[in-house]
Parts: sequence; structure tokens; C-alpha cells
Amino acid sequence: MPRRWLCLCLCWWGFLAVAAAADPPANTPRKSPDVGYYATTQDVVDEILRLAKVGKNDVVCDLGCGDGRFVITAAKKYGCKGVGYEIDPQWVRTARALAEKEQVAELVEIREADIFTADLKNVTVVTLFLLPELNDRLIPQLEQLPRGARIISHEFEIPSLIPDHKLEFQSQQDRSEHLLYLYRVPIKRAAASPRKTPLGR
Repeated sequence: MPRRWLCLCLCWWGFLAVAAAADPPANTPRKSPDVGYYATTQDVVDEILRLAKVGKNDVVCDLGCGDGRFVITAAKKYGCKGVGYEIDPQWVRTARALAEKEQVAELVEIREADIFTADLKNVTVVTLFLLPELNDRLIPQLEQLPRGARIISHEFEIPSLIPDHKLEFQSQQDRSEHLLYLYRVPIKRAAASPRKTPLGR
């Protein structure tokens, strides 16, 4: 298993173990993150934005934005607007501070919100770095996207959709190969697998 996949899976299972063991504070209904944060190297960020053909008139949205590097890079490099959704308040503060530091706070909005409530009607580029089952759960949100919008999923495909393009990218920063999946709107659904009988028919 590639090192980056192993790290992501360990983060995921580690989070589940901690979440299962911890008792939530009284009167605190805050939703926990669905997956731990694993940072994408900057050269992969740049390649994803290049693959999406981001331009000044785009609105880039990162679902589960962590420190906000995708939307901040898009704003700095292309002068476009960016929206990041992040449920962890610590990462929200970090991302907002970084946007201020990089002088793109007027272009970048970091929302402390559940990604499954994201409003994508005015978004033209979506970036994802989530496990396949979470990608599939996002399809109702992705169906809000306008015609011509692009979705880039890093490492993991969206199982119920057919990608328009798949790219293997060799990062010079972590020395690993990364899989990038490009989907264009209108999205194309994959055919459901035929259900087999006990006899295999």
C-alpha cells in the first residue's frame, strides 16, 4: 500500500477509535469530522488546479479544506474566489489566518460547516480528498453544480460516477505517485452492478 494511503487510512481508523472512546461534553451537539486531515503537498495542489483549468472567473470550493491551501492557492495564483468547508474549528481558524497572511482574505471564505450541507450552486470547481464512501455521499451536493463545473478527486474515485479523465502524477515533494480523477458536469453515473443469484446468474 502506498505510504500516503496508509497514512490516510491510519488517520481514519485512529479518529474512529478516539471518537468511540470519548464521551461528548454535555450540551455540545457539535458534529465530529468524518475523516482526519491529511495535508496534500503543494505540487499536487498546483497540479489539481491545473487539471481543473482554473481561471479568474471560477469559484473553487474545497470540501474538507483543512488549512485552506487549495482555495488560498487558487486565489493567489489565478485571482479567483474560493470557499472552503471545514467542520473542525481549529482548522477553520488556521485557514482564515493563512488567508490573511497570504493577503487573499477578500477572495477566500472559510465556512465552519458540515460538507454535506454545502451549497454548491455557484461553484465551478470542487476539490475532494476523501474516502470513496464519503465521495458517494456527496453526490446530492455535487448535483447542484452548474453545467461545465469540474470536480477533482485526489486519490479516491467517486464510485457511483464515471470520471472524464484519470491522471497519475508523480510528486517531487513526497516522492509518491498520486491519482487524480476529473469529473465534468453534467456528471455521468456508473451502471449499477448486476445482482447475482445464488447460482451466479
